[in-house]
Amino acid sequence: MRFLADESCDFIVVRALRAAGHDVSAVSEISPGADDTTVIDLALHEKRILLTEDKDFGQLVYANRRQTSGVLFLRYPISARRKISSEVVKLINRRGEKLIGCFVVVQPGRIRISRTQ
Repeated sequence: MRFLADESCDFIVVRALRAAGHDVSAVSEISPGADDTTVIDLALHEKRILLTEDKDFGQLVYANRRQTSGVLFLRYPISARRKISSEVVKLINRRGEKLIGCFVVVQPGRIRISRTQ
C-alpha cells in the first residue's frame, strides 16, 4: 500500500511500514516544513493514505471537507509508544485496502474507522 507520513508521524512507523514492503513517502524527506493543506493535497494527488499524529487533519477532513485518500491518525501516549509501529503494521495487514478513503483513529487497544466519502 501507499502512504505519506506527515512530519508529526513517528519515523519508527515509517521504517516499520517500509520493512513490511509498503511504499511510504515521508514529508520530512521530500518537503520539510510543508503546511497541512499542502500535505493533504500531496497525499491525495499521489493516492497515498496520510499517516499523522496531528489532530489538525481531522479539522481539514471533517470541518473543511477536504477530500482525501484516507488518514491514519495515530494517538499514542508516551507510555504506549513502544507498540505504535507493530500495531500500525498489524492494522494494515488486517484491513489493507479497506482503509482507503477512511479516517482512522488508532489508539492503544482501540481503532475507530469512519468513511469520509
